[in-house]
Amino acid sequence: METLIDNAPAMAQPVGTQSEIAQYLRAQQSKSLLRFITCGSVDDGKSTLIGRLLYESKMLFEDQLAQLEADSKKMGTQGENLDFALLVDGLAAEREQGITIDVAYRFFATDKRKFIVADTPGHEQYTRNMVTGASTADLAILLVDARRGVQTQTRRHSYLVATLGIRRVVLAVNKLDMVDYSREVHTRIEKEYREFARQIGLTDIVCIPMSALRGDNITEASANTPWYQGPTLMDHLESVPIDQAPAQDESFRLPVQWVNRPNLDFRGFAGTVSAGVIRRGDRVRALPSGRESRVTGIVGAGAECEQAMRGQAVTLTLADEIDVSRGDVLACAEDPPAVADQFEATLVWMNEDAMLPGRPYLLKLGTRTVGVTVAQPKYKVNVNTLEHLAARTLELNEIGVCNLHLDQPVAFDPYTRNRELGGFILIDRLTNNTVGAGMLHFALRRAQNVHWQAIDVDRRAHAALKHQSPRIVWFTGLSGAGKSTIANLVEKRLHALGHHTYLLDGDNVRHGLNKDLGFSEADRIENIRRVAEVARLMLDAGLIVLVSFISPFRSEREMARALAGDGEFIEVFIDTPLAVAEQRDPKGLYRKARRGELKNFTGIDSPYEPPEHPEIRIDTTGDSAEQAAERIVAWLRDRP
Repeated sequence: METLIDNAPAMAQPVGTQSEIAQYLRAQQSKSLLRFITCGSVDDGKSTLIGRLLYESKMLFEDQLAQLEADSKKMGTQGENLDFALLVDGLAAEREQGITIDVAYRFFATDKRKFIVADTPGHEQYTRNMVTGASTADLAILLVDARRGVQTQTRRHSYLVATLGIRRVVLAVNKLDMVDYSREVHTRIEKEYREFARQIGLTDIVCIPMSALRGDNITEASANTPWYQGPTLMDHLESVPIDQAPAQDESFRLPVQWVNRPNLDFRGFAGTVSAGVIRRGDRVRALPSGRESRVTGIVGAGAECEQAMRGQAVTLTLADEIDVSRGDVLACAEDPPAVADQFEATLVWMNEDAMLPGRPYLLKLGTRTVGVTVAQPKYKVNVNTLEHLAARTLELNEIGVCNLHLDQPVAFDPYTRNRELGGFILIDRLTNNTVGAGMLHFALRRAQNVHWQAIDVDRRAHAALKHQSPRIVWFTGLSGAGKSTIANLVEKRLHALGHHTYLLDGDNVRHGLNKDLGFSEADRIENIRRVAEVARLMLDAGLIVLVSFISPFRSEREMARALAGDGEFIEVFIDTPLAVAEQRDPKGLYRKARRGELKNFTGIDSPYEPPEHPEIRIDTTGDSAEQAAERIVAWLRDRP
C-alpha cells in the first residue's frame, strides 16, 4: 500500500519554564501511538465520534471551538449538542451533503497515549478511500446506527478490515439515544455482527453502546446504560495493546527508497525498515539479485547508531560494492523474502472503469514499480453472504481473487506477514491513476518452475540468414479504414523485394487462435494480447510481421510495442473518419451495429483511441491504397 502521511494539526505550545517544556516534550515522545480508523455505513456518526474525541481530549484551540459553536448554530444545533462532525468534515461538499467523501486524518492525545485517527467514507462509492485509511491502522472502530443495524456497507468494511490485516475491532453501536438506550437492540446487533465477524476471522471484538452526539460511554460511563459494564471507548483505546516492537522471530526487511551518494567516498542505501531489526555487522542479502554483504554503518536522524528497527528511516552502508537500486530490498541473509513474478492475490477494484483481464497496468510494491497484467478473476466475493461468485472482471468496489503476472521478478512477503512487501496498488499506465489495491497471498508454483531457455540461434541469427531487419508493422484503424487492403499490398511488395514476411489479419486469426473470443472489451484486450505474443515469436524468427487489427485501445498497442526491441515496432495509423468508414462498410457491420444487432462495435458503442505518436499516418481520404503501401515500403527501406 502507499505510505500514508500523518496529517496532524499542530498542538498548542505548553506554557512554563524551559525545563518544564522539555519535560513535557519528553513525556509526549515516550507515549505510544495508536493508529485507528472509523468506518461503517453512511451517516452512522463517524465524523461526530471523532469530533467528540477531539473535544473531550481538549485538543481544540479557542478559535476552533468558537468556530464550531458558530457552525453548529448555522446548522441548527447549539447549546450542549454541538455538531462535532463539522470539526472533521472539512470539504464543502461534505458539509452540504452531510457525508464524508475523503479520508480525514486527525491527531489527538491523552495523558496515556497519542492517537492518529482516519475518518473514512461510509458511502459505497468511496470504499476505495476506506482502503487507503485502513492500510496502516492498528484498530478499527466500526460504527452501526442502532436504528438500522448491520448494513451491507458494514459487512463490506468488515471484510476489508479483515483482509487488510486489522485484527482488533470496536463495534460501536451508535445513536443508542434514538432507541431509548435499548439493551435488546444493542444485544441483537452485537449477536448478528459477531456471527458475521466469526466467518471472516475477526475475533478480537469489543462491543460498546454509545451516543457520539451526547457523549454516552465515550470518555465516561453513561448512566443511561446501567446494564453495560464494559470499558468506555477512551478507556479501551488507551489500554489496547499495540504491536510496535518487532517480534523475536521477525526478519529484517528494508525496501530501498534512495541510493544516497553525496560524494565519491560515501554510498548508502536509504529507506524505512518495514520489519525486524538490523545491527552493525549483520549480513544482508539484496533482492532480487541475491548478492550478499555486511552492514558497516547505520545512519538515522543525522547520527550513527548501532541498530535500527521497524518504522525507523535509516541509511545503511555495506562492506561490498554490490549493485543495489531503488526498489530493491535489503533483507536478513539467513531468512530473505521470496522472489517471484507470478502471484495469487486479493484485489479491491477502486476505479469506475472495470478491471480488464490482460490489460497492462503498473504495480507498485514497496518502493518498486513494475508492469503487470491481471488474469480473469478466480472469483469475486459477495460481502453479504461471503459467497464466491464467478466473474470475468471486477467493477468499482468489488473484491476478488486473481492471478497477477509481472514483467520482472520482485521480492515479496505474504501480506499476512509484512504489509509493506505484501500490499500493492495498481496504476493505470496512461492516466497514472490508482485503480486497485491488493494483498499478495503466495507465488504461483509455475513462477519457480518456468524459466527462459537459453538458445543459440537467436533473433539476430535468424535475421542474418534472411538478410533483413525483423519488424512488427502494426496497422490500426476503424473497421473499413482499409487496414487489410493496405497491409496485403505492403506484403506483396516486400515479398517481391525478397523479404520474408507474414501477415496476421484480425478476421483470419479469429478463425483459429482466437475463435473462443467475443467482442467485449475484455475479449478485445485478450485478442490483442495473444496476437502481440505471436508477433513477438515471429519477430524472434527474423520475420517482418504485418499485423492488421482494429486494436482500439492505446494501452494494448503500447503493450505490444513493449514486447519488441527499440525500433522494431512500427505503428501505422490508417486514419479514416468514421463517416467515411461507415460509408464504405464493405462487410455491412456498421449497418448491423446501427440497428443494435452488433454490440460493442468500435466507433458506434465501443470507443476507438487513435494513436498519439504513430510512426506512420496514412490519410485514406487523400492517398489511395497503392500510394499508402508505397509510402510504408519506402519508410521501411529507408530504415534498414
